[in-house]
Amino acid sequence: MSNITDLQPIGADVGRSFALQGKVKLQPPLASAIWTSDASTKYQLSSRCQDFITRYYARSILIPDDPNMIEVNRKLLKLAFAYPCLMHASLAVALTYDRHLNGPLSSRRTVEECYHWSQSTTLLNKRLREPIKPDDKDPIWGTAAALVILTLSSPDTCTPEEAWPLKSSESSDLDWLRMSQGKMSLWHMVNPLRPDSIFSVMAATYADMNLPLPEKGIDGIPSALAAVCNLHDLSPAEENPYFSAAHAVSRFLSIPDSEVTTGQAQVFIYSIHGSFEDLLRKKDPIALLLLYLWYQKGCRTIWWIALRAKVECPSICLYLRFYHKDNAAIQNFLERQTPIPTP
Repeated sequence: MSNITDLQPIGADVGRSFALQGKVKLQPPLASAIWTSDASTKYQLSSRCQDFITRYYARSILIPDDPNMIEVNRKLLKLAFAYPCLMHASLAVALTYDRHLNGPLSSRRTVEECYHWSQSTTLLNKRLREPIKPDDKDPIWGTAAALVILTLSSPDTCTPEEAWPLKSSESSDLDWLRMSQGKMSLWHMVNPLRPDSIFSVMAATYADMNLPLPEKGIDGIPSALAAVCNLHDLSPAEENPYFSAAHAVSRFLSIPDSEVTTGQAQVFIYSIHGSFEDLLRKKDPIALLLLYLWYQKGCRTIWWIALRAKVECPSICLYLRFYHKDNAAIQNFLERQTPIPTP
């Protein structure tokens, strides 16, 4: 699996991680040495690391109070002591979540976050170059999922004026999308739905992610959005690059905020491929509008989307207002949206 380039480090300050929780008692007590180690790597958790693990693993960091995630994270925490890649990932997510809760809107990634993120990435790639044993599958999937969360929640800048799409195009644009695609390339190898997987309790979440989108028509898409995307009652999916993304974001927007799950949020992410992905990378105004609408919803319901949305959503708005000010339909959409607080 060493050719999974999407899971390679993107830069020196890049790392990745996952959220851990549950009512697991750490032994020995905090005053004693606690290690995470495998056959080739070991890392001693400082008192600060132990504090963050114990502070955040008892809740569902990804979606608060989700009982399935609490169960998964309880078991992942146990595995993390035998898989340093997962422990570093867990620490990075806990630190990122803490910054989300307690830091200012303009807060940047800390050196500590970047260190654990980078260590997790390096150790995961090392493990993927080795034969994968059955016991490795859940820690690998947990770590890979964490890398996606960290990448999505960690924009490179804190100001909309310096963020994508206003900034000049670079190869690292939409790196969170590459990470998501890289994670899914591991699906068949680790199969998180196998009966003995700790992730099998999340079958409903994965079902939400894989719920088929329509193959034709505009049922469920607001009429104004369908018009912007040039979709009509007989539009087939293969003839319009916006078709799947428009259906995915419309489905997401229709769910009450209190009922949103991570699986529902990710349907849009998995609709970004092929010609639509090309348009998004080229900063096509309609593709940007669909991403903007997804950010608007995601920032209200999922914290790791909010951390990026608070920067890139205003950047998309500024970009569309400046470069596409004559597109009345898009401008009308922007006027109707509630602004996201900017850093």
